[in-house]
Amino acid sequence: MKKTGKRATSPESGRLRFPEDELRYPWLPLLLEGLAVFDKGAAIAIQRAKRRHNRPVACREGCGNCCATNTDIPVYPLELAGIYWYAIEKMEGPLRQELEARLAGHEGKPPCPFLIDHRCSIYPLRPGVCRLFIVLGRQCNPGEDAYYSRREDVLTPLEEFNNQAFYIMLPFYGITGHEDRIKAIQNRVIHTRVQNLQSCDWKNLARKMEEYDQNNGGKGDLPAAP
Repeated sequence: MKKTGKRATSPESGRLRFPEDELRYPWLPLLLEGLAVFDKGAAIAIQRAKRRHNRPVACREGCGNCCATNTDIPVYPLELAGIYWYAIEKMEGPLRQELEARLAGHEGKPPCPFLIDHRCSIYPLRPGVCRLFIVLGRQCNPGEDAYYSRREDVLTPLEEFNNQAFYIMLPFYGITGHEDRIKAIQNRVIHTRVQNLQSCDWKNLARKMEEYDQNNGGKGDLPAAP
């Protein structure tokens, strides 16, 4: 399978870079820049929580408890476009095959279809909400949703970074001018476009992945904004 574009990370910002793909898909830099801002905001919030409350991050690689239990995972159209692109054009090998099978069989309920072997199969392109849902103190019990059982242990995202990320992403939705973007953020316009990841038609993505493979590495048919 032909893979298009090399992946790299900017040491200054931590931003993922796929130079060839970013030239082909004008929306991709908006997404990658926005996700990097989410990550930066989360890192700063974690450091503040450690200084003020002396509580370490409880989340560990391979936990996946929130991915396995949450029924409502907010995702935005630009993030969906990124997930489609990453799954169709970047994933390969047994993990790709397993994901395609899970997507084809997803019935709209937990666990998240992208959770494979207790890990996120699309981790670099995971949605903003997944980047910001961080539990402090102790690890979650099996089946526990810490947001409801102990809200005080769930990291509160920094609004200024969230707004900055959405500001960067808004041109994808046709909102380009500075003043228009500021107004859209104040009016929470982007949040009218949110969807529940569990309810998305992931069978369609499975079909797109299969078509891409059959075309022997063609560009694939990426969707417009849902």
